[in-house]
Amino acid sequence: MDIRYLTPDFAVAPQIAPHDLSALAEAGFQAVICNRPAMESAPGESPQDIEAAAKAAGLHFHDNPIVMGQMTLDAVEAQKTTVKTLAYCASGTRSAIVWAFSQAGKMQTADILAAISDAGYPMNQLAPQIDALASQNAQG
Repeated sequence: MDIRYLTPDFAVAPQIAPHDLSALAEAGFQAVICNRPAMESAPGESPQDIEAAAKAAGLHFHDNPIVMGQMTLDAVEAQKTTVKTLAYCASGTRSAIVWAFSQAGKMQTADILAAISDAGYPMNQLAPQIDALASQNAQG
């Protein structure tokens, strides 16, 4: 598993396999978020397969599929969590982006961008979108 921490309590990863879930539980994770649409999953790695393994390992599971270019604010909101969580998708990039948007207004934009960059997902081009979400969150 290629786990990349964005904060001490939130990490992202490329696709995980059912046999990874017990190791995640042992590492202290409490929840798993699937950001990969089911149609992209290989046999044996569908959200349902991961969910069954997560539940067997005592982990909470949330299916929050993200299709780039079609991300909604509801999907961003669903990414927010208060427990130690691993979010995954094909490469970890979508999970990092959704996390970045979910932190808008909670963290400084520069700190959000530094966290995802330090994890191997440099995307400074997200700054205007993060700032806009932060502004919207402050007003709403």
